[in-house]
Amino acid sequence: MTLLVPLALALLVWAWSRGGVKALPTGDLLAAAGAILALGMIGGGKPTAGVVLLALAGLWAAWRRRAPRGGRADAPRDPAGPREARALLGVAPDADGDAIRAAHRRLIARVHPDAGGSSALARRVNAARDTLLAELNRRGSEAS
Repeated sequence: MTLLVPLALALLVWAWSRGGVKALPTGDLLAAAGAILALGMIGGGKPTAGVVLLALAGLWAAWRRRAPRGGRADAPRDPAGPREARALLGVAPDADGDAIRAAHRRLIARVHPDAGGSSALARRVNAARDTLLAELNRRGSEAS
């Protein structure tokens, strides 16, 4: 059992250094390492310390699940309504679907992660487009 803990930690470090788990934040990696160490402590005759460490790793995981998408409370939020969506895309209140889609294409080309932008901003721009197109569809169905 004591050989499995260093082996699991070494495997975790190796996978992280090779890029296998680079998407995981450092805190999540530390929680995983703490859980592995806790299991080793429980099996190695120190159950109290192991249970405490395992509980801390579990609390970290539970807290991370409650965090907003992307894990950051200060991440850009989706547009609250059509007014904010129009301001984000830079379109007039009477813009049609083609104008909304054209503004979206211009803006997403700058903020997309593949172009050096962030996924949070790209998600926000996509949400703005969806909000305005949905509003346009609602207005069109109300006029009928």
